[in-house]
Amino acid sequence: MNQITKSLRDSKGARWGALAVVSFTMMTGYYINYVISPLKPLFEEAFGWNSVDFGLWNSAYGWFNVFFLMLIFGGIILDKIGVRFTGLSAALTMFVGTLLQYAAIEGLVPMEGVFFEGTFLEMKSQIFYGALGFGIFGVGVEVAGITVSKVIVKWFKGKELALAMGLEMATARMGTALALALPYPMATAWLGTKAEPALSAPMMLGLGLLVAGFIAFIWYTFMDKKLEASEGVKDEISEEDEFKISDIFTILVNKGFWLIALLCVLFYSGVFPFLYYATDLMINKYGVDPEFAGAIPGLLPFGTILLTPIFGSIYDRKGKGATIMLIGSVMLLVAHIFFAIPFINHYVVAIALIMFLGVTFSLVPSAMWPSVPKIIPEKQLGTAYALIFWVQNWGLMGMPLLIGWALDKYNPEVLAAKAAKAAGDTSVIIPVYDYTVPMMIFAATGLLAIIIALMLKAEDKKKGYGLELPNMES
Repeated sequence: MNQITKSLRDSKGARWGALAVVSFTMMTGYYINYVISPLKPLFEEAFGWNSVDFGLWNSAYGWFNVFFLMLIFGGIILDKIGVRFTGLSAALTMFVGTLLQYAAIEGLVPMEGVFFEGTFLEMKSQIFYGALGFGIFGVGVEVAGITVSKVIVKWFKGKELALAMGLEMATARMGTALALALPYPMATAWLGTKAEPALSAPMMLGLGLLVAGFIAFIWYTFMDKKLEASEGVKDEISEEDEFKISDIFTILVNKGFWLIALLCVLFYSGVFPFLYYATDLMINKYGVDPEFAGAIPGLLPFGTILLTPIFGSIYDRKGKGATIMLIGSVMLLVAHIFFAIPFINHYVVAIALIMFLGVTFSLVPSAMWPSVPKIIPEKQLGTAYALIFWVQNWGLMGMPLLIGWALDKYNPEVLAAKAAKAAGDTSVIIPVYDYTVPMMIFAATGLLAIIIALMLKAEDKKKGYGLELPNMES
């Protein structure tokens, strides 16, 4: 007589508890992702950085993921070995990369000198070491992201999948909010021995958070083992579901996969790199006090905290995923166009636009990530998410550097004034950066995203992926 077993994921407390644990781990990573963003003016003053230096450091996020295919290898490992080993490895990698960034800011590595002198890769020694650390961190946090996505599918398939993904993203972005609002006042309030800003203090806090996130994921591994025991699974990856290398080709020839991937890179290139520069934008265009400038872009994640789960729940129950992604793309274009208009420069408008962008940032991800399992089989999900994140990393790598180049290119008077001041001319007044061209570049990502979203909507109608259908099984 066959015994009927009940999966642990049928317990609301168990599956939502598992979600809370892995979401906390991602939150600690998201803090590190943006921790230096509000510190751009302080780094320029303390270390003599320009906007290209700042862009180089932030572009390093995607170096290893893009050029050494670390994300794709991470996805294959995830599908072949499972979430427990992959998640713990990713959390440890985040810590190692952050430790190197801390060393670069604190001066524990050589600060003087130049790497790759005379080439297009030329960069200051401090930038090299910090960027290397951020690149290592980028591998860890991106692999952690695909791991957590697969964890959520594992616990919520056929249930509140989009809501769960929305709540995970909302929790993780609490780390983003802290990273945008906290570092500048922390650095200026917590003074070093020479009464200078303690620029490494926010990174030190991040190291502590990452240790807590690692411990949290260790806790999750025990929950994962209990889930498999409740379903009668002996090993994390069953033989029939084991990923095969040949499955990569199956993913790559799927047009729906490429449309999701392109929408992802365009949308996130219009938001994540913007947040790197948003505090500086508030100071230079809207005249906000640097002590509080980070708090304005820090409002963006709070909108997503509330709205992403709501939009995810709508998708779960009502469907319309492709339509939601299209609306979000239109809103992205509108937000950046208004940011680009030079004479609209009151800080109240900036606050309103950030909140509007927060709604935008809730719409697209709430529908995009739960749509992937409708296009790609579950056994290929880890690698599919990795490939999507790999495409996304091209944008996360290139856009910060492009914006940094544009700022220096179209603001030569700022560079000239800083050079004069560094040479000893104390009478020079450093003008503000003009952000018009950079914001038009961001607006272009919204326009292209609209085109891709329309193509995805047409492909869904043609292939019947079910993107407009509810996620929850009746």
